[in-house]
Amino acid sequence: MTANVVDRPVRPAPGSATGLRAVVGRIRRDRWAVASAVVIAVFVLVALAAPLIARISGQDPYDYHVDALNDFGAPRGALGGVDGTHWFGVEPLTGRDLFAIVTYGARTSLGIGLAATVVSLVVGVLVGVTTGFFGGWYDRVLSRVVDVMFGFPSLVFMIALTAIVPTSFPKPVLVVLVIGFFGWPAVARVIRGQTLSLRERNYVVASTAMGAGRWHVIRTQLLPNLAATITVYATISIPSMIGAEAALSFLAVGVTPPTPSWGRSIGDAVGWVQTDPMYLVFPGAALFLVTLAFNVLGDALRDALDPRGGTR
Repeated sequence: MTANVVDRPVRPAPGSATGLRAVVGRIRRDRWAVASAVVIAVFVLVALAAPLIARISGQDPYDYHVDALNDFGAPRGALGGVDGTHWFGVEPLTGRDLFAIVTYGARTSLGIGLAATVVSLVVGVLVGVTTGFFGGWYDRVLSRVVDVMFGFPSLVFMIALTAIVPTSFPKPVLVVLVIGFFGWPAVARVIRGQTLSLRERNYVVASTAMGAGRWHVIRTQLLPNLAATITVYATISIPSMIGAEAALSFLAVGVTPPTPSWGRSIGDAVGWVQTDPMYLVFPGAALFLVTLAFNVLGDALRDALDPRGGTR
């Protein structure tokens, strides 16, 4: 009986039925959160169904349509070559269908963003919860490592690393590892602070005094009470990871062409803004919408998981 009382979390875990229903109810009352969730769901479906959408539209992102370009390499016609065949127009110089590029680009941006978030969360949560709970020299050493990582020019290192790694190494995997590696220190710092607070709670102190192992306490008591923080941080980290991939592709050190990427399309469009600004509109709008949706949903999740913090 005593052990059951000791192991009980201070509040229902977000993954429990009661906690989940409460969170969903609060989010459903927030129309901006619902709209953001719908936008994210649409982009995810587009990314998953990109080959099917390409077959329906009759266009492939790797097909070149030089007949849709004029003698200067710019799209023929108004609005970047928008017509019944090319719904978003065509890419300058190559004539590739921009609708297919944006559709397949969702796979690249969302896939890399989600994978890099998972990498940063796994490393960051592991480091944060162990340093906060174990303390001692282990905490001091890794805290200094985190401080060094924060002071390191991450973007410069990302550019250098992606440029010198052999071309035989899969570029999407490299981008995920590089972005995720530089994302974990922020996660670790937040989780460490939460763990320092939780380890002083009565149920954690009592479990330790009764002989519960450290990993048992971490697994059954700390992580369930950190789930809300982890969920919110994951949601607000995804847009920054997507933006990092877009920045690397914009600088031509991300995924290699002709792999569709919103960031590289935006980077290529910069040179054509004065000639044909429509090339910038669609990939830019897709990147803006998905990052905004994740940020708004993360804000709503924070309020729903911790209603004591007030509403936006």
